[in-house]
Amino acid sequence: MTSFQAILLKNGETLPIIGMGTYSVENDRETTEKAIKTALKMGYRHFDTAKIYGSEPAVGNALRRAIGEGVVEREDIHITSKLWSSDHNDPVSALHQTLQRLGMEYIDLYLVHWPVALKPWVDYPVPREEDFERLDMENTWSGMERCLEMGLCRSIGLSNFSSRKIEDLLDFACVTPAVNQVEMHPMWRQRKLRALCGDYGIHVSAYSPLGGPGNAWGTTAVVDHPIIQSIALKHNATPAQVALGWGLSQGSSVIVKSFNPRRMKENIGALDLTLDDWDLLEIEKMEERKIMRAEYLANDTTSPYKTIEELWDDEI
Repeated sequence: MTSFQAILLKNGETLPIIGMGTYSVENDRETTEKAIKTALKMGYRHFDTAKIYGSEPAVGNALRRAIGEGVVEREDIHITSKLWSSDHNDPVSALHQTLQRLGMEYIDLYLVHWPVALKPWVDYPVPREEDFERLDMENTWSGMERCLEMGLCRSIGLSNFSSRKIEDLLDFACVTPAVNQVEMHPMWRQRKLRALCGDYGIHVSAYSPLGGPGNAWGTTAVVDHPIIQSIALKHNATPAQVALGWGLSQGSSVIVKSFNPRRMKENIGALDLTLDDWDLLEIEKMEERKIMRAEYLANDTTSPYKTIEELWDDEI
């Protein structure tokens, strides 16, 4: 099996079920390009980037080179990028800039990164109190729909949106989001959100499907959990493969982030693992804890959310 396996989105586009995340603290262009070259050889076809990651130029370089060398066709790869919070006032211009950085004519999926608007100069991930602007999601989503109409992307969607925020958006949206990319793993199973997205035909894509080890905010709690370890032993698999296998078994795609060739190969090996009903029932017993809480997006004065409970609408 390879990651050519893809799911069909409600709008008729396809999405490879294992994606490679390209965020790294170092954001070293050469390292990122080398990792993408290796990933393509292993069968990865879905590459996830964002303006705020700073990895769009490296992703574009590596993929354009691979296309030029005949390693892969443009139609066979899927590129996801995201509207940063300082660009809510003009998604079309923001996507034009993303395409320029990538050196591509279109991307496959464009997501609203957060339900938060920031001042135009904010190009860092953790905003200060004075950086927030009033959020007008109706205007933002209208801009996303224009991106779609103009052929700048094949699908539009969301990231980090709660059930309630999706329902609010659907009140005025002409185009239903194709995808909602959220934190999801065996210790944060997103049952309520997945049910709502299922009702509206919105595909749930999982970021940090291993719990984000390697991130400043991440943890190894998922892969170290005795239940995950026990299932891995039973299947002669690794804990990471079990965690990814769980996400895939729920009908989600997973975005895995490692530039280490051994781990990249291990992650894509999750496609060969089939968890049985007993495994899934055991995973349901695991305690749940949201890891990526984004406390810095809530404050009493300038943010639309006074608390993180408001940011996540109590899905926390």
